[in-house]
Amino acid sequence: MTMDNVSFTVFDYLAIAIFCFGWVGYAKFARRAADNGMPSLMSVMVRYREEWWRGTIRRDLKIVDANIILTLSNGATFFASTTILILGALLALLGTTDRAIEILADLPFAIKNDTLAWDCKIVLLLAIFIYAFFKFTWSLRQHFFCSVMVGAAPDTDAEPDVHEQFVQSGSRMASTASNTFNDGLRAYYFGLSVLPWFLNSWLFILSTIMVIVILYHREFKSDALKAMLGNDLSKG
Repeated sequence: MTMDNVSFTVFDYLAIAIFCFGWVGYAKFARRAADNGMPSLMSVMVRYREEWWRGTIRRDLKIVDANIILTLSNGATFFASTTILILGALLALLGTTDRAIEILADLPFAIKNDTLAWDCKIVLLLAIFIYAFFKFTWSLRQHFFCSVMVGAAPDTDAEPDVHEQFVQSGSRMASTASNTFNDGLRAYYFGLSVLPWFLNSWLFILSTIMVIVILYHREFKSDALKAMLGNDLSKG
């Protein structure tokens, strides 16, 4: 493999720029919108988590809370394990570059890839899913922290200030764990948007834009959000 015959064009670099700006920009936009109180799945769930942790104090037995945390941590565990398999498949794909290029060359809209360009695209996918793996495993640990905090819940006859401090700390930890999980899940979406790049840089741009539109619709315009907003709890 040499560095002098890479087939990247100006449109490839444009696609990479749109991809990076779109991913980072959307993540910042979604987080800032939630912090500013704009109705979204992220902001609404913060309020539900506060009510969950208030209920934790009222319950003598924390079985419900333990099951909730277990369910959430199972999701992070599943995606972390799946990400390991994806990384293994991508590493294996690096060893079959020539054969893979031949197969894709016969597909519609496919452009000619040289070995270095192909390997660079695989490396980008590796970086994306490595990032996702670290996010999922960190989310898993944060859910473990939540389980410890549930065990340390104050008694029902404790001072109201103690209760409120516990609710705020617990819901903030749960939200941090959830946001970290969302970061990993978002990496999956944008990782999928890279796949069309193996065919054509314009398809890469289109898929990136489509992913951003889908994420925005699900976060800010989905039926799930409308259902939660319809509950008086989410209106504060």
